[in-house]
Amino acid sequence: MLGTWAATGPAQAAPPENPATAGARPASGAPASAGLIEAMQRDLGLTEHQALARIEAEKKATALQDTAREAAGAAYGGSWFDAAEGRLTVAVTDRASARAVTATGAAVRLVERTSRQLDAAKARIDGLTAPSGVAGWHADPRTNSVVVAIVTAERTDNDVRAFVDQARKTGPVTVREVAEAPRTFAAGTVGGDPYYTGNVRCSIGFSVHGGFVTAGHCGRAGDAVRGWDGSAIGNFQGSSFPDNDYAWVNVGSGWWTVPVVLGWGTVSDQLVRGSAEAPVGASVCRSGSTTHWHCGNVLAKNETVNYSQGAVHQMTKTSVCAEPGDSGGSFISGDQAQGVTSGGWGNCGSGGETWHQPVNEILNRYGLTLHTA
Repeated sequence: MLGTWAATGPAQAAPPENPATAGARPASGAPASAGLIEAMQRDLGLTEHQALARIEAEKKATALQDTAREAAGAAYGGSWFDAAEGRLTVAVTDRASARAVTATGAAVRLVERTSRQLDAAKARIDGLTAPSGVAGWHADPRTNSVVVAIVTAERTDNDVRAFVDQARKTGPVTVREVAEAPRTFAAGTVGGDPYYTGNVRCSIGFSVHGGFVTAGHCGRAGDAVRGWDGSAIGNFQGSSFPDNDYAWVNVGSGWWTVPVVLGWGTVSDQLVRGSAEAPVGASVCRSGSTTHWHCGNVLAKNETVNYSQGAVHQMTKTSVCAEPGDSGGSFISGDQAQGVTSGGWGNCGSGGETWHQPVNEILNRYGLTLHTA
């Protein structure tokens, strides 16, 4: 592999003469690199102008989220970015709150249930034992219900039916079918890839001061980590999986951190300038050591994903594809870090969905500071 940085994300830099560092950098303050724009055009079917306009609209929506939620008060039913309208939409349960939210500049939709009610229903489902035919579930502001995803081939399975029946007793439930069950995206050792622990290959997520963050299923605390060239990087300092899917690795042995998401020598590298969380509906792109750059949309937040190893909570669901070896890699929206790749279903040939562990949760859990440009 061309070793621009020590792995798929911006976390570690290999020696600067490495050829993949040659990609052009965006100008300071630029909304996104040329590579990210190209990936959005390819994966979202946008023109360059549309991609740039969408990034700007999403940035405004992200900045407006907290103000709009405060205006909604107890009537808040969730929010999302409406790509067709190019603005933030906020669900509320009464007309007085709708007027207050409209005054902030957001669009409004009247619904029956608050976000708190949906979250409570989801929490009750979290207490159930899910069979393998259930892919996951999340509170969805757009349907104003808890969406439970089941694998199409197992929709008639008695255990799946029983789970759905139990879920419906907790509150409003919408059932959706998916093609496959989710899985993590770690891979066996393959020469020339970004980082290894034992016989597993994964991808670096984001640089933090003193190391990088990645997926928890890639290694346990104390496991040694080697870079793309086989040299020692450091060790897993903390790791959690299942329940969560996050970890962080310290940096040493001549490796260092950079606030960059790797472009793989074919697109420009992307600078990381913060970690403002993009709303549901916003575009998001992923960099990983197997499939490199791919983009899609944020589909849901706070989803419980039912892997074969156990449930993982508070995940963000996206329409971005991924494949084995992409685990731990970077999810970024514009120049804002979003999370590290956990798992999903499908591939980048036929499509699929991928979940990421939100980066701010990882930073808060371990008291880390994101390395930004």
